Amino acid sequence: MSKYANKIVITTGDPNGIGAEVTIKALNLLNLPSKDIVIISNKKILNTYGSIKNDYEIIDLDYSDKVEPGEISSGSGDFAYRALKLACELRPRFIVTAPTSKEAMNLAGHNYKGQTEILEKFLAREGQRAEMLFVSRDFRVLLLTRHCALKDVSRIITKDLIIEKTERLRSFFQNKLLIKRPSFALCALNPHAGENGIIGTEEKDVFIPAIELLRKRGINITNPLPADTLFVNATNHYIKQERLSYDCYIACYHDQGLIPIKSIASDKTVNMTIGLDVIRTSPSHGTAFDIAGKNIANPDSMIEAIKYCLY
Repeated sequence: MSKYANKIVITTGDPNGIGAEVTIKALNLLNLPSKDIVIISNKKILNTYGSIKNDYEIIDLDYSDKVEPGEISSGSGDFAYRALKLACELRPRFIVTAPTSKEAMNLAGHNYKGQTEILEKFLAREGQRAEMLFVSRDFRVLLLTRHCALKDVSRIITKDLIIEKTERLRSFFQNKLLIKRPSFALCALNPHAGENGIIGTEEKDVFIPAIELLRKRGINITNPLPADTLFVNATNHYIKQERLSYDCYIACYHDQGLIPIKSIASDKTVNMTIGLDVIRTSPSHGTAFDIAGKNIANPDSMIEAIKYCLY
């Protein structure tokens, strides 16, 4: 067993973004025991953005470039990639990742659409696949597709994909959240759920056959429902701090799922990677290059990402 098996390992993301700043602010505000936390970063980067109060273990990863807040560079992208790779190799209990730049990592030759895909590469075993789940309190949104062009969504979403991702989601609820029979709401792809084929046929041809099979396997899932109505109901309950109608909402594509949860809880939303042995959490925002180095970044989402690992 890894000596980090019970630790929370935190990466500070792109050196030129707000990752190190929100990490420092979050840890200083949380004031966690030193034995629980390991930080993968570089002392030069950390010193640029602040000072950590507690004596946490810091794994000092080589970074020869100058720290230039707001700049996109191959060096910063390579550092962010190496830090995430090392975090996976340590096999901790949790990984918390500060934001990285896809553009910077691609400039460095690391051609991935995001950190989720990198985590899957280094952590997946025996056919495991990573899934992207966004969480704020009991408002949870799973994405069927992640970082892809909108024009490709209908092609990517197949009967098998819906079945596989919903099965992984059920496993997460049962094994990690200890909810025996979670309820899932499936967002339709087309407006008004396709109006029985008038606006689109994906609901009839792809979604319903998948749902029928999932129900035979004991999964509590709705028919494809109009996303606007689903999320109006969810956000109203969230604002009133009432129990939501479903344990998780399954969205077809990135903005369909993220606009509602970020609109009402952007600073309290956590991006989670599930489906692997190690759970990863992250703030729901990006590198915010426009405010990097100005000491004005809000650490609330990073705080929530770390707090989730404490439960």
